[in-house]
Amino acid sequence: MPPEPPGPDKVLSVPLLFDGDNWHRGVRIGISRNGEITTFEADTDAQPGDQRVRRVVIPGMPNLHSHAFQRAMAGFAEIREAGGGSFWGWRQVMYRVASQISLEAMEVVATHLYVELLKAGYTSVCEFHYLHRDGSGGTPGAMSEALVRAADSAGIGLTLLPVLYQHGGFGTRPLDPTQQQFHLDTPEYLELRSDLAQRCGPQLTVGTAIHSLRAVAQPAMEMVIDGWQGPIHIHVAEQPREVQECLDFTGQRPVEWLASRLPLDQRWVLVHATHVTQDELGMVAEAGATVGLCPSTEANLGDGLFPLGAWLQLGGGFGVGSDSNVSRCPVEELRWLEYGQRLHTGQRNLADGAGQGTGRQLWRRSLAGGARACGRAVGMLGPGGRADLLVLDPQRFDPADGPDQVLERLVFSGNNSAVVDVMAGGHWTVQAGRHLLDGDLPGAFRSFQSELLKGPR
Repeated sequence: MPPEPPGPDKVLSVPLLFDGDNWHRGVRIGISRNGEITTFEADTDAQPGDQRVRRVVIPGMPNLHSHAFQRAMAGFAEIREAGGGSFWGWRQVMYRVASQISLEAMEVVATHLYVELLKAGYTSVCEFHYLHRDGSGGTPGAMSEALVRAADSAGIGLTLLPVLYQHGGFGTRPLDPTQQQFHLDTPEYLELRSDLAQRCGPQLTVGTAIHSLRAVAQPAMEMVIDGWQGPIHIHVAEQPREVQECLDFTGQRPVEWLASRLPLDQRWVLVHATHVTQDELGMVAEAGATVGLCPSTEANLGDGLFPLGAWLQLGGGFGVGSDSNVSRCPVEELRWLEYGQRLHTGQRNLADGAGQGTGRQLWRRSLAGGARACGRAVGMLGPGGRADLLVLDPQRFDPADGPDQVLERLVFSGNNSAVVDVMAGGHWTVQAGRHLLDGDLPGAFRSFQSELLKGPR
């Protein structure tokens, strides 16, 4: 007979729990040493030795799109530039900040960000990483390793997405000097991804990212996705100018081009996809790809609104991300995802197609889409999944009140964080609203921001 599997390292006893689909009372969750949920019992009593969590528990949210270094510039690009404010003007500010991110600064900024994400309710993050070299050059692996160390220090699950970025525009336009830090040739990229993949473990997964159609030519795309079984992420159709340039160069819209030229399937995450047609939505839905939505960044940059209602009618999957990290809160992303649609259509509760509550549907769908984007067993509290969970404020959510309005009030009732404790990968990373690194880390981050304010030297 095969040996008995080892028993759980610890067991949590929870009075009221949302597993990602359904609510349960009287739940006991067994968790292994590596952070995997091994057992799940509902409608049962706590047992001696259990860790009793006497509050409401829900799954932590996967963050499917982040640029960690941009946390340093949040609030730094809010002065209208000459010639009018636009995404393209914001991009110049971003380039100036990127040029000042040293290896040390990358780790400080990313660690600070990842602590903030955990405290707000994100328990894993997809890091869309294209700042491969610091301002003095250096090896791309060093910047990637800084992100891995930051995630490990904070305790957040990480899907590291090294980004292929080779051109400054359609037609293999050369990179500007400000973009050279992002460049990898294709062999360099494949070597970096292979080296990072050797590091994978329970809290680290490696995926593939293509910056955009304007930054990578088709032959290079085909080389890096050939045979790759993990997640594949790409920025697409974020700005009208990008769509027009794609039309001018290829004769097709960006999503149309992707669907006709590459094997678009469930591995793919199309980030933003703001400016798409109904036909393009149909292509993406048929392929089973996920759309990555970042409403706070998309609003901050003036990108526009993704056609969520049409996408949901097609049964499409989506998740949310913090992107430029002007906001680090999943509740804000979900709230503004719905509010943007209400302002556009004049209707309410667009995301609630099943009559089960808009907050519940937004949280549930984003858990599922985020899990696919991460390529990790997250977003569902059940056997085989990661023990990534949030404990909600008992002053606002009493288990005795029942589950009917919990996720509605979480998403649509105020801005004070409802998260008091956070477990990621089976470890308590936040307790009573505080992270272990809260002491010295904010000071180091603020010191770097002060240097940024002084400008390049």
